Amino acid sequence: MMFDFMILVLGIIIGSFLTICIYRLPQNQSIVTPPSHCLNCNTKLKARDLIPILSYLLLRGKCRYCVKSYSSRYAVVELITGLLFLWCYQIVGWSPDLLTILIFTAFLIVITFIDYDHQLILDKVLLWFAGVGVAINLGSGYPHIADMLIAALVGGGLLLLVAVLTRGGMGGGDIKFAAALGLWLGVKLVIIALLLAFIIGGVGGALLLIFKVKGRKDFIPFGPFIAIGAFISILYGSKIVWWYLHTIAK
Repeated sequence: MMFDFMILVLGIIIGSFLTICIYRLPQNQSIVTPPSHCLNCNTKLKARDLIPILSYLLLRGKCRYCVKSYSSRYAVVELITGLLFLWCYQIVGWSPDLLTILIFTAFLIVITFIDYDHQLILDKVLLWFAGVGVAINLGSGYPHIADMLIAALVGGGLLLLVAVLTRGGMGGGDIKFAAALGLWLGVKLVIIALLLAFIIGGVGGALLLIFKVKGRKDFIPFGPFIAIGAFISILYGSKIVWWYLHTIAK
């Protein structure tokens, strides 16, 4: 239980940093400077104002200095990050893969929320995502570099094919995101990630329409669904492959 709590707290703290990335990167702002401040009164926030989740609850979602409400998004991202980190730990434990999966998850969160907000997957985020994935895999020796390159071509190629067949139904950011995922996951797992993305995207899109969150003419970003598929794939992809080979393909 102690380790569970530690991972949860670590995720919440990392989530606080991710909220900065989500807000500032689309606006081409530095994620380092200026220090955190109220977006309404521009007052520099003190340490007591920046305690993840707790500060939001204690201040009832309002700035201590101007008493203007601010978005609950910050606390939501912090909590989601903490819970996803805990989920990862529950699945892989204190294995050498844990740090890799936590870094992977953090990137997915940033990509998901930026795409949801702006319908945009930033090249600068994808470059860092791809570069970190290549560095980690080269350090571990798996997947091999040839497999990484082939997986990148497969992942990006599949969505490029979809884009061509649907005449623009898939964005360039989605295609590059899928290619970057290939560098992380290898051929088998990136295929699983994309298959899951289409299944979840179909169901999720239908639910958004049913509950009138989105209209029929509204654009629904596909990046979040790719991220969900990738998260499931990195945690359960090998088990899904085993299940397929020993049941469906047997």
